[in-house]
Amino acid sequence: MILLRSLIFQLGVWAFTIPFTILSILTFPLSAIARYKFISLWAKTILLWLKISCNINFKVNGLENIPKKPFMVLSKHQSAWETLAFQKIFPPQVWVLKRELLWIPFFGWGLAMTSPIAINRKAGKKALGQMLKQGVDRISKGFCIIIFPEGTRIKPKEIGKYHIGGAWLAKKAKINIIPVAHNAGSFWPKNSLIKYPGEITVSIGLAIDTSNISSGEANKIAKDWIESEMVKINV
Repeated sequence: MILLRSLIFQLGVWAFTIPFTILSILTFPLSAIARYKFISLWAKTILLWLKISCNINFKVNGLENIPKKPFMVLSKHQSAWETLAFQKIFPPQVWVLKRELLWIPFFGWGLAMTSPIAINRKAGKKALGQMLKQGVDRISKGFCIIIFPEGTRIKPKEIGKYHIGGAWLAKKAKINIIPVAHNAGSFWPKNSLIKYPGEITVSIGLAIDTSNISSGEANKIAKDWIESEMVKINV
């Protein structure tokens, strides 16, 4: 039954994504925020379809910690689920991602319309400069920024290396960091067709003020909070 539900979910995603992408491309003349608000309807619809087809829901602890002005999210990355759910949980946002994702037919084309910070990871220090320039631009337009400091999806109960780039960008851009933990990988595993029913927990921590600490210190504070929270919510 779980396999059948997972297949039904995937078929629904494909059937909805292609026509929605075409509609999304038509939003090009709109402002960046207006485009985002329309295109994020895709993620919100897929979340609803996930609940209907696979019986996966979620709860959020710490909603009161979300700031009113633009901020940086440093989050655990376990699944494709959080790339959908964060669009429902947080204000208008952009993602720091590898530019190759924008080349994926339909999905990547729609993603490109959301004003992501798409970098060439092979560019070294030039990639940092590009990230800062685009980050400041997106913040000025009212977006918050989402970064997965471990750089890739990590299996439940495992810890990857927390790269300093997100904390560095937050300090340079003079915005606070919001640490986020979740256990989505226990329900929607990495690279898996199977989706397991249940309730995902998302925990949002207190803002980390980057003004009087180094990027390294900010990164460590975020990591320590996220990983301590992961111990509490892992299933």
